[in-house]
Amino acid sequence: MTQKLDTLQAALQSVLGDAIRKLERARGEISITVKAADYLAVATTLRDHPQLKFEQLMDLCGMDFSDYKNEAWEGARYCVVSHLLSVSLNWRVRLQVFAPDDDMPQLASVTPIWSSANWFEREAFDLYGIIFDGHLDLRRILTDYGFIGHPMRKDFPVSGNVEMRYDAEKKRVIYQPVSIEPREVVPRVVREDNYGGLH
Repeated sequence: MTQKLDTLQAALQSVLGDAIRKLERARGEISITVKAADYLAVATTLRDHPQLKFEQLMDLCGMDFSDYKNEAWEGARYCVVSHLLSVSLNWRVRLQVFAPDDDMPQLASVTPIWSSANWFEREAFDLYGIIFDGHLDLRRILTDYGFIGHPMRKDFPVSGNVEMRYDAEKKRVIYQPVSIEPREVVPRVVREDNYGGLH
């Protein structure tokens, strides 16, 4: 495994050079971070270069680093992480890119490179508010079209004020005040000193 990672690392550094801002090896995987301005070019090179051949985008997700590991974070807040697979060369790489503007996170869409990015980018837009420039159908995919905000952002409120449900009598979706009581989210083993009879 180490020799294979050495080969992949050498190929990445040789082909991408200074476009790699950071390269990390951990738990048998390689992660590279690139600048937003280089993102599309790097993604194209990762797919097309004969030494790399990352034909498949396996996953793409958004991340909010504002409170990373419960500590203050220095740097851009929103990141897009892609997991790429080379079927022909049998290796994987994680590609990370940070959106330069926290107020309006925007990155290039990689749907022209990997069509599987379509729904993944819609999900990152819906949940984190990351805009993908060049995406042909960037709209919500998991939340309701009238939903306000992006629920995976760390500053999104934990409980809301309204809920929606289907009303069989009115034969439509309705909004109503939240009908559930807030509950204790601290596990019992933490909030009770003698849980389970242990002293």
